Amino acid sequence: MRILIVDDEKAMHDSYRQVFSKRGEAAAGGAALSAMAAELFSDDEDVADLSDAPAVSGDDVEFDCDHFNQGLQAVEAVQDSIETGNRYAVAFIDVRMPPGIDGKETARRIRAMDPDINLVIVTGYSDFSPLDISRAAGPADKIFYIAKPFQAEEVMQTATALGARWRVDIELREARALLAEKIEQLEEQKLELAANESKAVHMATHDSLTEAPNRLAFMRALTEHVRERECFALAMLDLDRFKLVNDTFGHLAGDELIRMVYTLLQETVPQGALVARLGGDEFALLSRVTSEDEAVMCCELVIKAISTSFKVFGHSVQGSASIGLVVADPENDKDPVDLMRRADLALNESKRAGRGVVRVFDESMDESIRFRRQIEGGLSEAIEKGELKLVYQPIVGRDGLEVVGFEALMRWNTEEFGPISPAMFIPIAEESNLIHELGDWAIDEAVKVLQQWPGQYVSVNFSPRQFRRQNFVGHVIERVQRHGVAPNRFQIEITETAIFDDAERAAETLYRLRQMGFRIALDDFGTGYSSLYNIRKFALDCLKIDRSFIDGMARERESAAIVNSIIHLGGALGLEVVAEGVETQGQVDTLLIAGCSHMQGYHFARPVPPEQALELAERRWLGAPPQANVVEFEAGNGTNG
Repeated sequence: MRILIVDDEKAMHDSYRQVFSKRGEAAAGGAALSAMAAELFSDDEDVADLSDAPAVSGDDVEFDCDHFNQGLQAVEAVQDSIETGNRYAVAFIDVRMPPGIDGKETARRIRAMDPDINLVIVTGYSDFSPLDISRAAGPADKIFYIAKPFQAEEVMQTATALGARWRVDIELREARALLAEKIEQLEEQKLELAANESKAVHMATHDSLTEAPNRLAFMRALTEHVRERECFALAMLDLDRFKLVNDTFGHLAGDELIRMVYTLLQETVPQGALVARLGGDEFALLSRVTSEDEAVMCCELVIKAISTSFKVFGHSVQGSASIGLVVADPENDKDPVDLMRRADLALNESKRAGRGVVRVFDESMDESIRFRRQIEGGLSEAIEKGELKLVYQPIVGRDGLEVVGFEALMRWNTEEFGPISPAMFIPIAEESNLIHELGDWAIDEAVKVLQQWPGQYVSVNFSPRQFRRQNFVGHVIERVQRHGVAPNRFQIEITETAIFDDAERAAETLYRLRQMGFRIALDDFGTGYSSLYNIRKFALDCLKIDRSFIDGMARERESAAIVNSIIHLGGALGLEVVAEGVETQGQVDTLLIAGCSHMQGYHFARPVPPEQALELAERRWLGAPPQANVVEFEAGNGTNG
């Protein structure tokens, strides 16, 4: 450890040399030095007793002392030490040193060059007060004072203690610098994650051809309009004879026409209106209006604007479009999907009317409304009549296609209308309290079948309304425990909509369910908006990739990118990832390469009755189990429904 000594008296230098050469004598002051170190480095009155620790003394440190008679020499020596990297830990400075600069100025210049050095002012008489010196060469906690004549032990203890402090200060600064570097790296990673998330969200909500909002983004906007309870217009637009453009001039020309039409629509619709491309040559328009007449006039202006000649790659293409219009009643129209269906019915009527016109939806276009009411009436009696049943589709692991669980799917076969799709009767049940009755029945049926399986879990879908049910957690626990089923064999499958409508309440609900041992799966992942923060916030076991992305992997670069991103996200968060709607071996191969942990779909098995589900559960492997040869399961064919 380097020590700097500056004093104009030769006798003082001899005294310093005698101090630092008599280390054996300094060892006697070890206990006192320990107490001094504790006082210097700790403000805690309960600091640990250092009496039993090895004494800190001159014997523990090798001192390399440089002696100078004048302050300017000492300043130059400090400058050299900084340049070479072999810096001084402590400087003992006399105050009165004629001629040249005095001790105060020496201390000021040294401090300006080296902020880490500890300064010890050694004087019998000074022209400056400690406050003057502190102001010139502070901070005050790095300036110390020893009176002449000094005791050898006092100098030795001061040098040793301050040297130790100097080392600690250097190490602390280096640690802080390293910490700051790590924080900067984390901030950069945070920004990169945010940019990637923003890019992924944009890809998921925008059309790659036109950069227009896609169907998903449009449905979000439509849902918001419904919640705001304001009068608005929803229009579905379809280009007339667009197929002829593709057939005559090629698909590139068709793509260019789509881009030109989108630009024209943006210029024509009222300010604040949303224009989305739903797919192909179909667009959707969403705008606030005050009346049906205003909405019709806006749509007629759009048709007029499109009824022009477009120059596409040097070819002249005559534009034409048909529009189906719905003006939403803020009091009654609460179902975005039903509004889309009505607008689509009106669009079909527009095309039947000769194209190039606007048709407003009316009840005569929708005979299904009466059918819907009949469905609701029949659904209330379906359980009692025994018309409902559950079928089970296996969920397989990537290794050997092991059957690890089954998703329970509800089916309804009526006497009057025959089989009715869940896509029709579940939304009807959701709009009424019937959904709770159906849900309770589904839980009871699923756990009864589950009891026969050798170890697989069952996954039961819960709608947003069920999830928001009063005391949902207690209700599920009571029904499952009543049948003596372990919670970890029961998976609660919910959609993003169910949890993000009220994120705080959902987070608490999922946490309580996980505490009880239930599995949690997020269904249709990728079709809603889930930020990285929210995914991490919720207690989840599994992400289920929506079948639309699996189906589009081979055709759309965006779908493949989204599937890969979800798989990697799930792996990074330690979650299972289930790909739904797997129908081909090509999809299986792609998913395995991407690292997908589980799969589900017609390629492995259709939804089957409880008896066949039991056979699959007992069989366990649909492929060859690890290190075993079994007969391969013959995968089903067909299209997921």
